[in-house]
Amino acid sequence: MKHQEITNKIIGAAYTVHKHLGYGFLEKVYENALRYELVSQNLEVVNQKPLQVWYKNNIVGEYLADTIVENLVIVEIKAIRELAPIHETQLVNYLKATNIEVGLLINFGPKIEIKRKIFDNDRKTSGKKQLDTD
Repeated sequence: MKHQEITNKIIGAAYTVHKHLGYGFLEKVYENALRYELVSQNLEVVNQKPLQVWYKNNIVGEYLADTIVENLVIVEIKAIRELAPIHETQLVNYLKATNIEVGLLINFGPKIEIKRKIFDNDRKTSGKKQLDTD
């Protein structure tokens, strides 16, 4: 599986965070705690990274990715009772709009939920794909 070593570390860190914090905090708290865990494993982590959405070689929007790990994995964080299909769709759309191929949707709800999504770059047709790494 693509970037499995990194995603396994992220998943392990998410379980650690959930075990220590439990349910009920805002997403930002989980985002910061997850970042702490991942940085302690010597992974490159950027929170709230602006990513541009391209359509036919034109920028049509921008969003802030909750967390990018090693410039290879988008992590979308939720802190809700349970995930809905729209949350998975949101993550897939983020993958479609960038050159990142792997995403994790992590819900720090009453019970932790994790969804892994892969969208290969060779399937992307929406125009220019790039992760601005400045």
